[in-house]
Amino acid sequence: MTTFYHGYDGLLCDLDGVVYAGAQPIPYAVDTLNALIERGIPVGFVTNNASKSAADVADRLTSFGVDTDSTHVITSAQAVADVLKREYQPADGPVLVTGSEQLTALIQAAGFATTAVAADAPQVVVQGFNPHLGWKDLAEASFAIQHGAGWLASNLDLTIPLAQGVAPGNGSLVNAVAQATGHRPELAAGKPAPTMFRTMANRFSMRQPLVVGDRLDTDVLGALNAGFDGALVETGIHRRADLPAFRRISSPTWVLPDLSVLLNSPEPEHRGQHDRP
Repeated sequence: MTTFYHGYDGLLCDLDGVVYAGAQPIPYAVDTLNALIERGIPVGFVTNNASKSAADVADRLTSFGVDTDSTHVITSAQAVADVLKREYQPADGPVLVTGSEQLTALIQAAGFATTAVAADAPQVVVQGFNPHLGWKDLAEASFAIQHGAGWLASNLDLTIPLAQGVAPGNGSLVNAVAQATGHRPELAAGKPAPTMFRTMANRFSMRQPLVVGDRLDTDVLGALNAGFDGALVETGIHRRADLPAFRRISSPTWVLPDLSVLLNSPEPEHRGQHDRP
């Protein structure tokens, strides 16, 4: 069995703030990922972004030069569609989708009718990130929830790192609806829930994967929830200086300045704070 870094047999990698920021690749990320793939290390990409399909995400990665395909990608849109199928029935009414065309397509493929207006009496609202959402979309979701519809969210990320800076994420849009309705989603399917991590680990027979991400509250906490080691990479939202603020909920095994560190043996300065003297 081929392993890397500290004996890990697979890598589960976040995307925004780890592999790219907006339209720009993160320095060293592409070369590091390809080097691991060439060694025979399975690399899975786990993203809370629900605005793109797995195929779209894979196309974006390959455009940056990453040697991968859609089978190595899982999105929170796929995760929330799976939850919808488990918790709701198509015969009970339409689904109000507050999100992207890709999320709508996944829900329709699961056999549900979809709508964009509360007047259609949807049984549940499914909210996922879409940079083109507007006030009317959030208002229709609010109206439906006030009239008794259920509410599922793809993820609760408050922010998204982009090349220009940090922008509001799906969690910020969820909070806008929560302020209007006085309710919170009954479930968020993406990280830090362990589902996507475990799905990808099982898909590629990883027994001891390393989860790498730029957020302590989603990536590292999600790794902990899945029973895997987590590494915080300091190229996105959080840095080592943020560890004390999140100490009670999550603590990374490693803190890395960038992904290239994974091609070498571990150094003491890269251990998480809880492992340091």
